[in-house]
Amino acid sequence: MNYIQYFVAELNKFMDEDDIKIDVPMKKYTSFKVGGNADLLVTPKKYKDVSKIIDLCKDNNIDYYIVGNGSNILVKDGGLRGVVIKLSKLDNITIDGEELIAQGGASLGDASIRSRDESLTGLEFACGIPGTIGGAVAMNAGAYNGEIVDVIDSVLVMDDNGQILRLSNEELELGYRTSIILKHNYIVLEASFKLQKGDHDKIAGRISDLMRRRREKQPLEYPSAGSTFKRPEGHFAAKLIQDSGLKGAQMGGAQVSDKHSGFIINKENATAKDILDLIHFVQKTVKNKFDVELEPEVRIWGEDR
Repeated sequence: MNYIQYFVAELNKFMDEDDIKIDVPMKKYTSFKVGGNADLLVTPKKYKDVSKIIDLCKDNNIDYYIVGNGSNILVKDGGLRGVVIKLSKLDNITIDGEELIAQGGASLGDASIRSRDESLTGLEFACGIPGTIGGAVAMNAGAYNGEIVDVIDSVLVMDDNGQILRLSNEELELGYRTSIILKHNYIVLEASFKLQKGDHDKIAGRISDLMRRRREKQPLEYPSAGSTFKRPEGHFAAKLIQDSGLKGAQMGGAQVSDKHSGFIINKENATAKDILDLIHFVQKTVKNKFDVELEPEVRIWGEDR
């Protein structure tokens, strides 16, 4: 019996069969729509099941990967050896007065819309960000002069020993695309946001305006992982790329968007290798021209084919 058969047998003791998938194409679970197969993909419905899965992985020396919407991940063409723990079924959102509580697998955009419906202001900036609550908190996601750090109150996380901790805003050490969650590989189970009562029409108008601006300025019609590179200190990645003459540059099916040069898109059946080759080419070109290092914002996982 190989490890997959053993693992599935163990998982079946506490999970539904529908929540366990074998040899799964990760292109179905990432916004880039590329990537090879993962050995196993599981979708737990309870916090304690996340802990049990991690314990199984650790006891058997198996790698595991935490995924929300897959909107900030590039999986290589050879796929992933190990277990992908997808938190999409931990997606409950509740509102208590001016507090919004969302599980880690809930959509950040859905949280923004729920707050709008309850006339709560503070999460308008998040309306078009394609990730989950977990990824957004871990990366301190932000847009249009708003960031998670501005509205987060506390977060329930699980460490790699399966222990559950509650961290305050200050304890999260939120910075530009970083947090203590990334430093310690914590898993976000739940986040509490402190919002404020506001005027429903103004909130709805702000969200509509931001969504319109996204559609006009970003290549949402193509698969991508959003902004490909972090903002280098003192610069804007998109401007550096454009000023390097790379707008519209293409390798295989991957392209630097001619609508927004901060995005690398899957324009035409790209492979992960196409995207990676283009990322490296952009980095090298910008370094040679401006002596600025571009660091990918997207997380790169897996094996080459």
